[in-house]
Amino acid sequence: MRLPRPAPNRYNARMRIISLQSGSNGNSIYVEAGDVRLLFDAGLSGTLVRERLAMHGREASTIDAALISHDHSDHSRSLGIYQRMFGMPVYVTPETLDATQAKYHLGKLGEIRHFQAGATLRFGRVSVETIPTPHDGADGVVFVVDDGRHRLGILTDLGHVFSELPAVIGSLDGVLLESNYDPEMLIRGSYPQFLKERIQGLGGHISNIEAAELLLAASSPRLQWACLAHLSHDNNTPDLALETHRKILGNRLPLHIATRYRATDVMEL
Repeated sequence: MRLPRPAPNRYNARMRIISLQSGSNGNSIYVEAGDVRLLFDAGLSGTLVRERLAMHGREASTIDAALISHDHSDHSRSLGIYQRMFGMPVYVTPETLDATQAKYHLGKLGEIRHFQAGATLRFGRVSVETIPTPHDGADGVVFVVDDGRHRLGILTDLGHVFSELPAVIGSLDGVLLESNYDPEMLIRGSYPQFLKERIQGLGGHISNIEAAELLLAASSPRLQWACLAHLSHDNNTPDLALETHRKILGNRLPLHIATRYRATDVMEL
C-alpha cells in the first residue's frame, strides 16, 4: 500500500535527484518532481534501494514507476524484484524486456507497461522523454525528465557522442552524464583487446574527455550542474574524472560524482 504524501507546493517545487549507485556493478537513480516519484533502472538489490532511500528520508513504497534504459544486467536485473517488493509498474520497451528475460531470471512479473524508444511518457504533470542510443544493448534509451520548470538528463551508456546529444544537453538544467573511462588508463590496462575496442567503439561508452568536451560545446547558461556517472572501476577514478573536466571546463559548472559504492547527496534543480 502506498503511503500518503503531503500536498506539494507546485509554485516552489524543486526537482530532487539521488543516484543510489552508478557503475557496472549496478545503477539506479531516484527522481522526485512535485508529487511524482520515479526510479530509473534496476541494477541494485531491492534491499539496497530501500536502505539508501531511507537514509534520505524517502520510502521506496511511494515510487510511482521504474523505467528501464536497456537490458544489460547492471540496469535491468532487479526489475522483477522492485515490482514485487515495492508494488510499482515497470516501463520498458518490448525488445529490452525480451532480451532481459532471455538472460536473467526475473521471476513472476506483474504490471509491465511497454513503450517504444523515442516516445514521451506522462506521469501527471511530469513527462519523460526517451531518446534512442547506439549503445550495444537491446533497444537502449536515455531519459530527459521535464516537470514544466526543470529538465534533467539521465545520459549514460551512450555508445558514442551521437548527433542528437548536443541539442539534448543544451536544453537541460541538470545532467547525470556518463564519464566512463580515461583513455590512457584503458590503453595501458589489463583488459583484453576486444573489450578495449568495445568500450571505445560506437556501441560502448564515452570517456572523461568526450564528456567534458560535450559539456563545453553544448551546455547552455541554464545548466546548473553536471553529475559524472558510470565511472569505470578499472579505467577511471573520481579524482581523475573531476581533474579532466576541470581542465576542459574550468570552474564554470558545479560538478558532482555518482559513485559505484553509495548514494549521492540529494541534488536539486
